[in-house]
Amino acid sequence: MSPNGNRMGGMTDQVNATDFLISTKAGIRNLAFALTETATPELRATLREELRNAVETHEQISNYMISRGMYHPNDLGEQLKLDLQITDTALNLADKQ
Repeated sequence: MSPNGNRMGGMTDQVNATDFLISTKAGIRNLAFALTETATPELRATLREELRNAVETHEQISNYMISRGMYHPNDLGEQLKLDLQITDTALNLADKQ
């Protein structure tokens, strides 16, 4: 639950954080690929800096999620439980609409 007792508020926070994490991972992959395809030293330097920033952002998001019990990258069993709980919640919400 979120601090105000609203379960959906907490779920929204988790959904937003998860979406941000996934987007950041995609950005890291895209930047790394672009870096390998770049011909000019100046553009390579820019992409390296953006890649470094993206990796730092990923770390911050991961730490945020881990500290709030939203993400368990080192415990697959816990992550599976969490993923199943989120799936059940999403299915229940869909059934109510």
